[in-house]
Amino acid sequence: MSTTAVTAVRPFERKLVPVVGIGMAALTSAITGGILVAAQIGEEPELVLPSVLMGAAIVLETTAIVMLVTIRPFAWTRFAQVLRWALLAYVFQAGIIEWSFIKNDLPGRPLAVLTVGLVVFATAVPLMIAFTVARYQAVAD
Repeated sequence: MSTTAVTAVRPFERKLVPVVGIGMAALTSAITGGILVAAQIGEEPELVLPSVLMGAAIVLETTAIVMLVTIRPFAWTRFAQVLRWALLAYVFQAGIIEWSFIKNDLPGRPLAVLTVGLVVFATAVPLMIAFTVARYQAVAD
């Protein structure tokens, strides 16, 4: 057995930035804001806290994206492939939910807050799925 050190790091041993953790925090913030809005349907909703949570969700998701694009080397081809299909599925789901909000005559301000939450849902989940798949792909340095 050779005494030379192996320089290749297997994909599952790589230390990467916490894209999934930050993405999950964004998703949690958006869902919590959506629950707060939904809990007030039928009365004049207080939208300050839900709006702050949606703003936090957007900032967190943007942070996750910025952290993701700094990863080198990374399996960008596999990431794009998975992201494309997951994004298609989640945008479709979010569109159906949005349609139900509109069809049920949800007022403008609560609809706007919930729409932001759906955008975060439709983009953060595919981002986390694609990252999780691509992080375990072998890539050349």
